[in-house]
Amino acid sequence: MNKLVASIALGVAAIVSVPALAADPVSFDYPVYKDYVPPYIPPVDVGLKGSFYLRGSLGGNLGWAHRVNHPGQNPSVFDIDRMGVGYSAGIGAGFETGDGLRFDVTLDHLHNDGMSTVITGAGPVALGRHDLHLRSTIALANVYYDFGLGDIGLSAAGGAFGYVGAGAGLAFNRMGNVEPGATAATNWGSNTSFAAAGMVGVGYDFGALVADLGYRGLYINRIENSTAPSPYHIDHALIHELRASLRYRFN
Repeated sequence: MNKLVASIALGVAAIVSVPALAADPVSFDYPVYKDYVPPYIPPVDVGLKGSFYLRGSLGGNLGWAHRVNHPGQNPSVFDIDRMGVGYSAGIGAGFETGDGLRFDVTLDHLHNDGMSTVITGAGPVALGRHDLHLRSTIALANVYYDFGLGDIGLSAAGGAFGYVGAGAGLAFNRMGNVEPGATAATNWGSNTSFAAAGMVGVGYDFGALVADLGYRGLYINRIENSTAPSPYHIDHALIHELRASLRYRFN
């Protein structure tokens, strides 16, 4: 009987205690910062972006071709046995996509003296050694692909890179020849010809400035002088150039 009374009392106490707990719930207060500003998280660097650039180039060159044609002479074809030596300087403007490809247009002045042959046979041309003096303005549209070198390759922060490229355009040629016994070029003439180029080199990207050193093989389809007393032409001339270039990015 006593156990039954104790159980009933315990149940009544539990029923009475529930409303009391509900009337006084536990309070959890968290501070509220009304002026809280989340920290700035910079955007992820995804590498080089597209940018426009200006460029300038300086170089030395060697000029050569297989033969020179003098239609008025007999024989009329003579092997070129000496290379010409000279320099070039140019400017250009272009755009790089940011993923290795870039495009530009360039305008170069090319100066080369000494491409030479010995004239023999019979005809209006003075016999002996003749040296060609060539002055050309080369206008090309070019495309390149830049690729990183090792662990310090192409990146937004700069680095070493290699490149290959090709171009096509026009050569505006002016040429004269130094005849045997003479000291200056005479009989100057001019022509316009198709021109093309292949490029390969290495460089370093400093950010806003990019420097490179490379080889350019410049092909000139024809160098022709039709105003000389004895007109002549040289087909498939090749100019070997070692060029240093500097590019400046606008953005």
